[in-house]
Order: sequence, then C-alpha cells, then structure tokens
Amino acid sequence: MSDILVIIPAYNEERAIAQVIVGIQNAMPGRPDILVVNDGSCDETASRASAAGAVVVSHIRNMGYGVAIQTGYKYAYSRGYEFVVQIDGDGQHDPSYISQLLQPVVDGTADLALGSRFLDAGSYRPSFSRRAGMFFFSFLLSRLIGQAISDPTTGFQAFNAKVVAFFIGDSFPCDYPDADVLLVLGLSGFSICEVPVRMFARADGKSMHSGMKPLYYVFKMMLSMMVTLFRSRTEPHPGR
Repeated sequence: MSDILVIIPAYNEERAIAQVIVGIQNAMPGRPDILVVNDGSCDETASRASAAGAVVVSHIRNMGYGVAIQTGYKYAYSRGYEFVVQIDGDGQHDPSYISQLLQPVVDGTADLALGSRFLDAGSYRPSFSRRAGMFFFSFLLSRLIGQAISDPTTGFQAFNAKVVAFFIGDSFPCDYPDADVLLVLGLSGFSICEVPVRMFARADGKSMHSGMKPLYYVFKMMLSMMVTLFRSRTEPHPGR
C-alpha cells in the first residue's frame, strides 16, 4: 500500500472520471492508491472508475460534496495514509501538478497545500460573479487568519495525516466546505500554503455552485465562518 491516497469525489462524472484517473496514474509513478467516492451517481461513474483502476466507495444516494470528501477522509484515516491529495472528478484540475502540490506537505513545511488557479497564468478564469464571490471570501479569510489566500474555494489540495484526523471530526462543515474549513484550520494552528496550479473550465457534470445555489452558498458560508470564529474562542487548537 502507498503512503499517499488520492481522493476523487464524483457525482455523474462518467465522461471524465476514467481520464482523470489515468492522468493521476501518469503523473504519479508507482501507481498511487486512488479512491473514487461515488456520491450516488445515476450514470456509469462507478463502473468506469473501477475499470480505470480506482477503488470505489459508493453512497446509495447523493449526499453532497462535503459528505463525499469526508467519506474519503474517513477511508484515509482508517487505513493510516500519511498524505492525501484531493482532486475533482470532472477534469477541471490538472493532475500533472500533483507533485508540486504534495512537495511542501511531504517536506513538512505545510500541513495543507492549496492549488490556486489565480497564481498560474495558464488557468481559466471563472465568470465575473464567481470571481467576485471568490475575491470577497479571499479578502475576508486572509484578514481573519493573517495570511493571504488567493483561491479559498479550490478543491485541488494536498494535506497530511494530522489534517485528515481533524477533518473526520464532527466540526467539519459538510454543506459547503470551502473558506470556513480554511478558517478553522488557520485558527487552529495548522500551516497552510498555496501552490500555483493550472485548472480548466468545467465541461460536464453538476456543479455545486449552479442555479440558485450561489446565493445560498454566500449566506451559508458567512454563517459558518461566524460560528467558526465563535467556537475558536472556546475549543482547543489541535494544530498548535
């Protein structure tokens, strides 16, 4: 068994999932352990992921992105992986950047490395409305933790076993785990860095920020960050 697990949350990603898995295998010598968390897909996501060489864990119904990735964290924790890489199943993230993303975590210079699309000139740029939301939470988060974070909504990440143990707890926000997760990690003393990565525009699949969800997302994220600030005053800080 490898000491690195790559987690891919996937919901109806039959068109891209096999290509994502092959890209990871090509980017990481020695055929890494890959886990696809099939979040109640109605298509061939699970079978195509399995055929491509990944271990597949399936939810019987769609539970949402946050629950899917926490399922992956619990899998990693139960099997004692030292490092975890998280990458989306829609082909948006470029697997060739995995080694750069892992480097500061493996070296011990950071507990969590975030892949930032805004630090690489080759990445696509989201719509104006999404960029505005990202920049708002980037500004807010950076002020609250005292560290500049350019891409608080990135799902392309690498982290160590200490972060995995923290993520499987009840305090993990399963609705929309973005800036609020980074806030609680920063306030808890975990070290965070950003790594420039290339991202592509999403071609297929169902986005967690589609339709009316962005409005709910902003409300929910603000509320979650306020709760995190309140709890940080009373709870121990495991990262310190």
